[in-house]
Amino acid sequence: MLVCSCNYITDHEIREVINELLDEDCWQLIVPAKVYHAMGKRGRCCGCFPNVVDIIIQTTEEYHARHHSTEAEIFDFMSRLREFHEENRRADIERRQKSHRAA
Repeated sequence: MLVCSCNYITDHEIREVINELLDEDCWQLIVPAKVYHAMGKRGRCCGCFPNVVDIIIQTTEEYHARHHSTEAEIFDFMSRLREFHEENRRADIERRQKSHRAA
């Protein structure tokens, strides 16, 4: 199925790249920009990114099911992911406050 009409990228191509990235490090954080960079492409209109995120989640879950990842490993990864998300969220909030305006 065609996922990105700007770059003519199919879901099969995206899944292949995700699996290659997971083979390198199965606990890394994979985002659409990382997938596109690995393919030597870049998001143009980025309208496909929500679908790419869904494919990343589905493919990552299937990967870990095939490789029999333990609950402890998954819990540790999710904790690190939440911590990463909170750190970035705090940075976003600081940038949005009036006292931190650049202009």
